[in-house]
Amino acid sequence: MHPAFSVLVFTVMSGAGYGLITLLVIGHLSGLEQFQNSSLVLSAGIIALALITGGLMSSTLHLANPKNAWRAFSRFKTSWLSREAVFAVLFFPFVLLYLGAVWGVEALAGIQTVVGVITAVLAMTTLFCTSMIYASLKTIRQWNSSLTPVSYIALGLMSGGLMLAAVDAVASGSSDQLLLQLALALVVLGAVVKLIYLFWIGRPAGSTINTATGFTQASVRLLDQGHTSNGFLNDEFGYTVEANKLVNLRRLMVVVAFVIPFLLLLTANTALVVLAALLAVAGLLVERWLFFAEARHVVRLFHGEQRV
Repeated sequence: MHPAFSVLVFTVMSGAGYGLITLLVIGHLSGLEQFQNSSLVLSAGIIALALITGGLMSSTLHLANPKNAWRAFSRFKTSWLSREAVFAVLFFPFVLLYLGAVWGVEALAGIQTVVGVITAVLAMTTLFCTSMIYASLKTIRQWNSSLTPVSYIALGLMSGGLMLAAVDAVASGSSDQLLLQLALALVVLGAVVKLIYLFWIGRPAGSTINTATGFTQASVRLLDQGHTSNGFLNDEFGYTVEANKLVNLRRLMVVVAFVIPFLLLLTANTALVVLAALLAVAGLLVERWLFFAEARHVVRLFHGEQRV
C-alpha cells in the first residue's frame, strides 16, 4: 500500500495523545502521588489535546475532497472509520470537563471521577477503532490480524508514557523514578509486540495466484496481467519497495523507536528523557510507514504477483 504522510502523522500523533491522556487519567484518579500535581495534569492534558487535534486535522488532508469529511459520521453501524469519527468527537467534551475539574472549577468537582473514566475509555476506544479500520480488511493479510489493534494500542501507550515522563521531567526539573519505570516497561512492551508482528507477517502465508483462481494442482501464469499504466490500483495497491530498503528501515525503526529511547531513559537526565520521547515519535513514523508499505492487497495477484 502507498503510505500517505498525512495518515502517518494522524495515527502516530493521535495514538500518542490518546495514550498520554489515558495514562494521565489512570494515574490521577488512582491517587498516585506523582499525578496529584494539577500543573502536571493540566500541562500533559493540554499536550495530549494538541496531539490529538493536530492528528485529526492532518487526517483530513488525505481526503480528495476534505469538505465531505462529515460523511464519515454516517455509517456508524457498519464502518470502523465512522465509529472512530464519532468516538473522537465524543472524547473532546469529556476531556475538557475533566481538565476543567482538575483546574478547580467547583461545579465540576463532583463529576471529576466519572468524566475522567469516560475520557480514558473513549481515548482507548477511539484508538481501537482506528486500528480496526485496517484490521478488518480481509483483503490485506498483513493487517487482518488481532496483532494490529494490539500493536496500535501498545505503541500508543508507549509513546504516551514517554511523553508523560518528558513532561514531568521538564515541569519538575528532575525525572520521577515511577514514571521512568513505567515508560521503560511500555517501551519493552511496544518492542515485543512489534517484533512479534514483524515475525508474523514474514511467514509464507496468505493468498496466491493459485488460490485466487482455484487452480491448486499446477502453477498458474496470467495471460492478461491487468493495467500496467499508472492508475489508482497500481499507485495505491501496487506500491513496491526494494527488499533491502525495507530491511534497513526496519532496523532503523527498531533502533530509533525502541533501543535508543530505552537507553536514554536509563540516564534519568531531563534533556535526554525529552529526547527519548521525540526520537520514539520519529521512530514510530518510520514504523507506521512500514505498516503501509509492507501491506500487500490481493488485487496484486491480478497484476502478475504470485503471492501476497
